[in-house]
Amino acid sequence: MKETIKDILLSTAAGFVVGALFARLRLPVPAPPTPAGVMGIVGLFLGYWLVSRLN
Repeated sequence: MKETIKDILLSTAAGFVVGALFARLRLPVPAPPTPAGVMGIVGLFLGYWLVSRLN
């Protein structure tokens, strides 16, 4: 499952558009609204990724 730079850029762009839409519609963001919360999600992903690679 190899991702390309194009996949990463498209995902980032889609996330940006969805985030902007949520802000425009004054809806709560569907992610932690603080840097610490976002880093918690990143840590969760990295932990899962690392353990799955070691098995």
